Amino acid sequence: MSGEAGNAAATEVLGMRLASPVVVGSGLLTDQERNIRRLLEGGAGAVVTKTIHPGPPPGGDERILRLPTGMLNSTTYSRRGVEEWLTITRRMAADGLPFIASVHADTPSELARLAERVTAAGSPALELGISCLNDEGYGEDTPERVAAYTRAVRNAVRTPFSVKLAAGEGLYARVDAAVGEGADAITLSDTIAGLAVDPSTGRVRLGGVYGYSGPGIKPLVLAEIYGLRRRGTHVPVLGGGGVQECGDVIEYLSVGANAVQVYTALHHDMHATLAKICRGVDDRLTGMGRSATSLVGRSLPPPDGEDDGGRSRAHP
Repeated sequence: MSGEAGNAAATEVLGMRLASPVVVGSGLLTDQERNIRRLLEGGAGAVVTKTIHPGPPPGGDERILRLPTGMLNSTTYSRRGVEEWLTITRRMAADGLPFIASVHADTPSELARLAERVTAAGSPALELGISCLNDEGYGEDTPERVAAYTRAVRNAVRTPFSVKLAAGEGLYARVDAAVGEGADAITLSDTIAGLAVDPSTGRVRLGGVYGYSGPGIKPLVLAEIYGLRRRGTHVPVLGGGGVQECGDVIEYLSVGANAVQVYTALHHDMHATLAKICRGVDDRLTGMGRSATSLVGRSLPPPDGEDDGGRSRAHP
């Protein structure tokens, strides 16, 4: 992409050189080609599509509930068919756009076939959206399940891909399973289970437990990434959860994320919010006299016996 030379915000992830470490995460807002293009024009380093699935869900049940600290949502996968997404993918690939196709299917073999089709259409990278708790068939994420999906896709494509996982119990084992089967990166975190209740009636809002995202999960995800890096997980991490402003992006980089996804905040004044975050990151880096990559992992303690004098340590 033009204009990247000398850009302090530039970073590299999933084989793509990005002008910014700010990546727009997968969701309702990235279900349209027009939005994806505008988000890239607005400063995003890359955009993750809404999750492409061979059996798009029926319409009518994509709901969000705004909370003081984020939102609950009942959404699952894109309602656009695979053929429509392949057409969109070809157009965006022809224009050299930095995007990541989020994909999932009901079985590992189906996901492998879908990954082959999407990469053949030109997607430069993939994100395996295998951990959507709103999917009734999701069940429980286990290392064995993560390994099966990752292995199937790795055997099918050479395209770089990240496995998107949710923070929580057993994360280290799930990350090890993904990395052990060939994942190029980890995306952390998917939404976590959340519930809201109407205090007047006692009725469960949205009708059940759904995915929660927003500022409330940021400390949890920061701690998970920090822990992964301290235990020696070296694959790139696309961190995210609760990003509201540029300082949140800097925090994620500091604990070891290589790129930072933003999504929930964009449900309010999408393009202006993204532009403000991206400009803020640029300004903060300029003021610090630092590059985005030089901040990666700077919060981590140096290896035993080493004293880095306060300098940051970057992780590959």
